Amino acid sequence: MVLLLVVPAAGADVVIQTGFWAERGLHTALWSLGICAFFAALVLLMRAGTPTAAATGFTVGASLVYSTVPIPFSPIHTGFTPACFVFALAALATRYGRREKEGTGLAEAQSGRGAAQVAANLGAAMLFAEPLVRLQLLALPLNSRSTGSWTMLLAPSMAALCEAAGDTVSSEIGQALSLRLGSRFGTRARLLTTLRPVVPGTNGGISFYGSLAGMAAALCIALAGSWALQQGSLFFWLSAAGGVFGLFFDSLLGATLERKDWLNNDAVNFLSTVAAGIFTLLLMMVPWR
Repeated sequence: MVLLLVVPAAGADVVIQTGFWAERGLHTALWSLGICAFFAALVLLMRAGTPTAAATGFTVGASLVYSTVPIPFSPIHTGFTPACFVFALAALATRYGRREKEGTGLAEAQSGRGAAQVAANLGAAMLFAEPLVRLQLLALPLNSRSTGSWTMLLAPSMAALCEAAGDTVSSEIGQALSLRLGSRFGTRARLLTTLRPVVPGTNGGISFYGSLAGMAAALCIALAGSWALQQGSLFFWLSAAGGVFGLFFDSLLGATLERKDWLNNDAVNFLSTVAAGIFTLLLMMVPWR
């Protein structure tokens, strides 16, 4: 279902925008598709994802780049930069403590992430960034500071990326530390809804250091996104706040609906990134002075 929600929309957008930029600025189309193709090839070489995951990442990434193109065009000042940071943080966190995680069956598959995982983590960011979606956001009662520029409306998209990075980092780091140190130094995992100790990898389980690592990752993506999109401190804090909210919302869904097998992990990840964007939108409605 996540794939059906994300991939067709991304594919249609890439086709339309490629045609648009091919007529009005061919170098923009070539750069946008080229850097995403390079990134997809890198994922395959690193065995960080399956071929279908790389193809999904290319499609979703190209749509995100097109939706965040600045004038004049600069590839580093698009959504591609924070998306790269998400990939880098996730890859590093996944490899941390891999030996311990392999021993308990918690390690990621050697083939890397699948297409549904990519769509679940990046799909909401792509959808929130769509120009047509941002036009609809203008109909909301946003405060004047949130509508000061067209790019400010990308804050929900950036919050979704912050959540995606934070969730992966918190899970991987928290599991690795719990397995290495046991219950020492506050590394024991606890169920979010009851705070009872649970084994590492339990749906809805959180740990102090894992949560800290996840929040730090969200802040890193918010910083990268603010720089790439040339926005200020307000954009940074809106994105970071949404990402941190989504991080704990993910654990809440895991402790409730996922534990009852009403949702799978991909659905939880996608809904959490959507929640991060919606929370940021609510913050943008607050009438700040």
